[in-house]
Amino acid sequence: MRRRLMRRRLVTMVVLAALLVASRPSWAKESSDTYGREAGYGTLAALSTMVYGPLKMVYSLLGGFTGGLAYLVTVGDLETAEKVWSVSMGGTYVVTPGMLRGEEEFLVNGATHEKE
Repeated sequence: MRRRLMRRRLVTMVVLAALLVASRPSWAKESSDTYGREAGYGTLAALSTMVYGPLKMVYSLLGGFTGGLAYLVTVGDLETAEKVWSVSMGGTYVVTPGMLRGEEEFLVNGATHEKE
């Protein structure tokens, strides 16, 4: 009984070792330089977001307040208020590595509503 258990353990360990040796990580094709560069972009994006994010939030809150004032001053003209809100509250709130590489668009302001 004991030999049988030891034999099973040995077979299990050999199979696991063979699987570990035979398997190749999917990222093995790329160079280690790529991972360093991606880590750098990720770190820079996180740090940029920690600075830009709060500034964007303040800008958005001020735009929300200003849009509310525009709504009151124009005696309920929602279109005017929405113009202020869409510009100030739209746009990018988080910086991504793709934005830093130039692959994605970075928008401080949102879309403007111009009549055609």
